[in-house]
Amino acid sequence: MMSRLVAFLLLLCTGLAQAAAPTVLQRPIDLDTGRGVLHGSLLLPQQATPPPVVLIIAGSGPTDRDGNNPASGRVDNLKRLALLLAGEHIASVRYDKRGVAASQPATPDERDLTVERYVADVVAWSHKLKADPRFGPLILIGHSEGALIASLAAEQAGASAVITLAGSGRPMADVLREQLAQRLPPAQLASGSALLDRLQAGQTSLEVPAPLRQVFRPSVQPYLISLFQQNPAAAFARLPMPALIVQGRNDVQVDVADAERLKTAKPDAQLVLIDGMNHMLRISPKDMSQQRDSYLNPELPLARELGEQIVMFIQHLPSA
Repeated sequence: MMSRLVAFLLLLCTGLAQAAAPTVLQRPIDLDTGRGVLHGSLLLPQQATPPPVVLIIAGSGPTDRDGNNPASGRVDNLKRLALLLAGEHIASVRYDKRGVAASQPATPDERDLTVERYVADVVAWSHKLKADPRFGPLILIGHSEGALIASLAAEQAGASAVITLAGSGRPMADVLREQLAQRLPPAQLASGSALLDRLQAGQTSLEVPAPLRQVFRPSVQPYLISLFQQNPAAAFARLPMPALIVQGRNDVQVDVADAERLKTAKPDAQLVLIDGMNHMLRISPKDMSQQRDSYLNPELPLARELGEQIVMFIQHLPSA
């Protein structure tokens, strides 16, 4: 009798475990914007009711849908985030921005990229997902610069919520001025500051100090001009929907003070500060010299609390 009871309990536990881990449909998904096709990846848990769907927006530069950048290597942090969410019955779409990876043909010349174009793409993706009966409420998740794009797009996109991961609370020109002051000698700093002044005034320049030629190359300056016109805290303050701010305390690229600025701008937003988490959303030492592995190793897990906080926030949304 006892052996039969044990066998029944084991069978019951197995069934519960299987029910808790959904079957996930993984498919490519495309968006024809009328100005080029953007390519992405869909993860859709198979269940009776339409799950919430997250649109994941990558950070700056040529960062692809998985969070990888040719300059820094493969990290797969955004891919890992999508897989984590799928295991919690939350669908996701992550995509290559125009001009990046598989979506490079949509805008092959980076001189044609602007923040406004990226925002329009998020709105178009959002309308596509909201019109699809397979999905429930839409949540925008933006990482780093993607947090700004999410904030700018959210209301027009009809998003039910916004989540920022390592998003700046200051205009990018202010951030760059601070970084230049820390890294350049006085003579080069003066030239770099003058360049930022011109870009903020909407003027391109061929006079770029040698150490800054990659970051401020002439072909990327039109994008920087559009970026410098944005105020992340002001954009975040305008959000009418629930919002979650997630920031790692060991992030050497975006400071905790940036997350606090976003919280001040929108006091009803939730703020989560994660001990030990860095810009790659992984637990890592505070010292940048010791964070190298987290920027290069795709096998490292994401910070556990990151997934817990995002899932809890989405599950407690009024319409989720």
